[in-house]
Amino acid sequence: MSVQKIADRLKLDEKLPSMPWFVEQFINYKLPDLSPSTLLEYIRDYESFFGWMIVEGLSTAADYKQIQLLELETLRMEDITNYRLHLTTRTEGTNTRVTVSRKLSSLRSLFHYLSQIAEDDDFYPLLKRNIMAKVEVKRMHKPKDTAAKLKGKILEDEELLEFVGYILEGYREDIATNKQALYSYELNRERDACITSLILNSGLRVSEVVNLNLIDLDLNQKLMYVSRKGNNDETFKTPIYFREQAKDEIATYLQLRETRYRTPKKETALFVARPNGQSSGKRMTKRAIQAMIMKYAKSFGKPYLTVHKLRHSFATDYYLQNDIYKTKEQLGHASTETTEIYAHLTDKTMSEAIEKRTDL
Repeated sequence: MSVQKIADRLKLDEKLPSMPWFVEQFINYKLPDLSPSTLLEYIRDYESFFGWMIVEGLSTAADYKQIQLLELETLRMEDITNYRLHLTTRTEGTNTRVTVSRKLSSLRSLFHYLSQIAEDDDFYPLLKRNIMAKVEVKRMHKPKDTAAKLKGKILEDEELLEFVGYILEGYREDIATNKQALYSYELNRERDACITSLILNSGLRVSEVVNLNLIDLDLNQKLMYVSRKGNNDETFKTPIYFREQAKDEIATYLQLRETRYRTPKKETALFVARPNGQSSGKRMTKRAIQAMIMKYAKSFGKPYLTVHKLRHSFATDYYLQNDIYKTKEQLGHASTETTEIYAHLTDKTMSEAIEKRTDL
C-alpha cells in the first residue's frame, strides 16, 4: 500500500467509529472498490451534512453517531435545497460549485446504498424513501471547459526543456543575494530538476512521484513501476515509460541521493529530503514537491504553474504525437472522456478531428 493510502487508511479508521452504524456498513461495503482517500472524503462530507442537520433541528442527535435512519428518510426536498444554499452562501468556507457537486454525490451514494442495496433482517431496504434520488448532480468538469481554463497556463514546446534548465542553473541568479535560499538551492537543485523532468517526460501525478521507490526504477529501460490511482490491488504496479530527456537528470540525482541527503540504507523512497534539524534523509512529501514547483514557477514568470499543470504540459505535448488511447494509458485515466481535454488544447488535433468526421 502506498504511503498516502496508508496515512488515509489510518485516518479513515480513526474517524469511522464516530459515524452512525449504517455509514460504517456503507464504508465497509465500498472498501474493496474505492481508495481510502476517496472514502475519507465521503466521511468528511457526511460530517458536514450531519452537523448541519443537527444545527438546523432536523435531527435530535447529540453527535454524528446518533443520527437515525428515520431522520434521513423524512427529509424533504426543501431541506436538501437549504443544505445546498448553506454550502454555497455561508460566510466562512464557501464551497465552489465543483465541491458542492461532490458533496451531493457523496450523499447520493450513501442514500442509494441504503435504499437499493442494504437490507434489514426482514429483507426490506434500510431506507424506505430516498430523497437524494430526486437531486440531480450535474457533471462539472467538461473536457472543453477544462481545456479553456488551461489555455496559456501550461508549458508548451521549448518551455518544457527551458523550465528544467532554469531549475538547474537559471534560478541561481534570481536568488544570488539571499544566502539562505542559495544554500538550499545548491543542496537540492539536481533533485528538483530530476522531479520536474520526470513529470514533464512521463506525466506522473504528484502522489505517484511521492510513492516511487528505488526498486521501482529501471533507468536503462526508461521504465518505472507505479502505484496508479484507482487500482486497489496493492501488489500490482503499472509499468510507465519516461522519455530519454529525463534520463540524465535521474542519473545525476541517483549519484548524490545517498551521500548528499545522508539517506539511510533502510529508506526505500526514490525522492528524499533532509528537513531542517534532522540528521538523515526521508521520503519527500506531496506538499514539499508542490511548494517546490510553485517556488520555481513564480520566479520563472509562470506563477500559475503547479505540479498538476506540469502533468497537463506533458499530456498535451504527448497527445500531439500519439492517439487518445495511448495518452489515456500513459496518464492512467479511467476513461477517454478525461483525456479529451488534450484534444481541445491543440489546434492540430481539433482540425484532424473535423477532417475525420468529414470522411465518415
